[in-house]
Amino acid sequence: QTTKSLQIESEPQSGLKSWREIITPHPDVSSGKYIQAEFAADLSQVHREEAMMEYQDPREFFRRTYLTEGLKNLLTNALKRITGQGGDPVIELQTSFGGGKTHSMLALYHLFSQNTKTADLLGVDNLLKDSGVTSIPTTIKRVVLVGQSLSPGQPETKKDGTVVRTLWGELAWQLGGKDAYSKIADSDKNGTSPGSKLIVDLLKQYSPCLILIDEWVTYVRQTYNTRDLPAGSFDANMTFAQALTEAVKASKSTLLVASLPSSDIETGGEGGKEALNRLKHTFGRVQTPWRPANPEESFEIIRRRLFEPLPEKNYVQRDAVIKAFIDMYSGSKDNFPKGCSEKDYRNRMEAAYPIHPELFDRLYSDWSTLEKFQLTRGVLRLMAATIHDLWAKGDKSYLIMPSRVSVDAPNVQSELMHYLPDGWRAVIDKDVDGPKSIPFSIDRSQPNLGRYSSCRRVARTIFMGSAPTSASQNPGIDEKNIILGCAQPGESISTFGDALRRLNDQATYIYVDGKRYWYSTMASITSLAQGRAEQYKIDDVWEEMGKRLEKERKEKSSFSGIHIFQSINDEVTDEKEVRLVILGPAYTHIKNSKDTEALKYASQILNNRGNSPRIFRNMLVFLAPDKSKLAELEQSVRWFLAWDSIIREKDNLDLKPTQERQAEARRTNYQQEIEMKLSETWCWCINPMQSNPTGPIEYEEIKITGQNGLAGKVSKKLISDEHLLDVYSAPRLKLELDKHNLWKDKNHVEVKLLLDYFATYPYLPRIKNIDVFYEAIKDGFTKVFCENFGYASAYDESKGRYLGLIAKIGMPFSIELSGLLVKSEIAKAQFEKEEQTTEPSPTGTSPVPTPDGRTGKPIGTTTKVLKRFHASVKINPNRIIKDTGKVVEEIIQHLSDVKGANMNITLEIHGEFEEGIPEKTARTVTENCNTLKFESHGFEEE
Repeated sequence: QTTKSLQIESEPQSGLKSWREIITPHPDVSSGKYIQAEFAADLSQVHREEAMMEYQDPREFFRRTYLTEGLKNLLTNALKRITGQGGDPVIELQTSFGGGKTHSMLALYHLFSQNTKTADLLGVDNLLKDSGVTSIPTTIKRVVLVGQSLSPGQPETKKDGTVVRTLWGELAWQLGGKDAYSKIADSDKNGTSPGSKLIVDLLKQYSPCLILIDEWVTYVRQTYNTRDLPAGSFDANMTFAQALTEAVKASKSTLLVASLPSSDIETGGEGGKEALNRLKHTFGRVQTPWRPANPEESFEIIRRRLFEPLPEKNYVQRDAVIKAFIDMYSGSKDNFPKGCSEKDYRNRMEAAYPIHPELFDRLYSDWSTLEKFQLTRGVLRLMAATIHDLWAKGDKSYLIMPSRVSVDAPNVQSELMHYLPDGWRAVIDKDVDGPKSIPFSIDRSQPNLGRYSSCRRVARTIFMGSAPTSASQNPGIDEKNIILGCAQPGESISTFGDALRRLNDQATYIYVDGKRYWYSTMASITSLAQGRAEQYKIDDVWEEMGKRLEKERKEKSSFSGIHIFQSINDEVTDEKEVRLVILGPAYTHIKNSKDTEALKYASQILNNRGNSPRIFRNMLVFLAPDKSKLAELEQSVRWFLAWDSIIREKDNLDLKPTQERQAEARRTNYQQEIEMKLSETWCWCINPMQSNPTGPIEYEEIKITGQNGLAGKVSKKLISDEHLLDVYSAPRLKLELDKHNLWKDKNHVEVKLLLDYFATYPYLPRIKNIDVFYEAIKDGFTKVFCENFGYASAYDESKGRYLGLIAKIGMPFSIELSGLLVKSEIAKAQFEKEEQTTEPSPTGTSPVPTPDGRTGKPIGTTTKVLKRFHASVKINPNRIIKDTGKVVEEIIQHLSDVKGANMNITLEIHGEFEEGIPEKTARTVTENCNTLKFESHGFEEE
């Protein structure tokens, strides 16, 4: 058999060996030369010596057979019974379809083979010891009755000429040929059951004997409501069953083992059900129940049938692989189901190697619920096809996991479809695996996912864990089990989570409820959302982006204003405060490109305000979206709009609760995804710069990263790179004044004009706002004499002197836009000259300052000392802090600096309230007055 399936990519941890390097499949499995029917053991073929070697040869059969506890007990009981040392006489084998009934009969058949030494049968020596049997008789009669091989309506002529018609006739003939048959010939010819005494006589004469009856119901149901069959009537056969069980019980060295079905698919129709009920009742009186293999034992059954024995030299490599998996589970417990890192799970991995226990769990827990799935036989068929495909492709994974089941391989898919309705083929082709499938497309378009074939592996795992139970009350597979079925040591676990989210976004037949995912043959609500997402126009998408960008206006940043520029009709204000212009999605930027829509419109906005030239060009910076990332964001917005519309129309759409929960979850997921992608997409800060006053304006691109608000990230980056100054100093201001001759060859420059320079010319530093500028001016007055510049309120050209000159530390002043920065040497010269003219005269008179700042003539000719000062002023309640601050700076600070000053400042408050003062306010004011130690305070009613 040949397969054509796509290679699965992976990047597992180095230093470990793949399963194919440690263990080897049996030749018939690795070569694909097995026949599916081989896994359906046929007792009659073995009896006729027509079976395949692995079933026909006792040595090969026991080499490939794992002796479960149930099988050991069955064989041990048989040894005791056949050798006359006790043991139960009648055993009923009943499990689900493909559960090992016939295989157990074959083990009994080969155990008592006369042509093979027990020493050649693997594991039988231990059985002899456990049963206390020293040797097996060589004259054991083995009777094999298989319902499908015998015809109730067609007599069979044996080689010696004997014509056999009934089961009891066949039993007698196999025991002793023509002689034995002659004892019940009349009963066989008449189709009537022989009595139990006659059967006892036969069994005693030909004992020890083993009687194996397989598919008994299949034979008997054909006689139901049918007359004149050579095999006898339905009732005659039921009577024979009872007589046989009673006779076996009375025969010391005879064992009867019969298989009965437990599934409707094997029972078949009304006659089958009636036959099964009658036989179960008959066996219930004398039989001993048989325990089938448990899941852990099934691991070894499957492994022995599919793989050669693991060489002891490879135990170390196997253990290293298992340890790596357990370490991965221990290191990421939140990503995997509970218990995966425990010792018990390690033991399960060792027992199941090279198949991952999760795959066994899915097959035995989920697929076994399908009526046509034949349990162990079904697992063997599916795993043989899978292993052949993986072997042929050179698969290098560490274990055979759910994500490694080659769903796209024809022979594997054919086996899967044998148990599923036809509708599942479309699900596989579109949503699970194959060259035209959505997972394959996602992996191919996303390199970070494609390097692991992440989407295909996730899709396969969901399919294997959900297809059989999609119609149950609790469908699906948990997200942690999906990761368990995919991840290998050395691979990024988060990649599979990303793949799951992307698959959930795009797959047509996938459903989700909370953390459970499943496929269904009915298109999910995702297909509705997908259709709506594709219908949205780009203008709708950009409008939604604009709404989200508008929220940036409220975000905290160092910008005085944020403007969202979405069309050429938008206008950006022209002010002396730094503003961020966030360009809309139509104006994208490409890294290192000099010709982008973002640069084009940034230049247009920088140079013009509407139809007028822009003045304050150094007050703008821009933020633009990355063109390569915009498409993904647009797609996320489309999906958000689609899911949001479904939620808003949920009543009209008549959504089921699971669909409503899914829609709510998807909308929330896309909401979060948009926020993240919006931050990642608007990542280019365009910073207008000018290297010198005569050079062109250039636009520097600055990559913005981080998870805060857009404006906050931009301002933080610009401040860090000193493209935006939120702190400025007098020395740096003086440097710019001199470097660019902002003095304009004068001894002073007006504060307002200087502020305009900094707001206008991009070759000057970009200062955050006027407060930062004022602080830089004040910073110049931290030393005894100002080294950078002085400050004056005005300049008297007629007298050539500066009014209100500040050039020394400790001289409080308030900066006004009309004020002047004075060159330091000029300010110092005037200050020193005026200090000399105000030195005290020998007579002790002193000059009196006049309101304009000049020094007046001495008052009188005798010494007069001014010892007291008083003043009162009304404060505007709406500007109380500002006005009070000026009083402190301009008046109180000057007086406080006088040597020996003893200041007494009283604050009086008078208020009238037409509508009265609320009780709560009165209580608060009273408490605060007491806390602030007011000398007096109180409220009056009139």
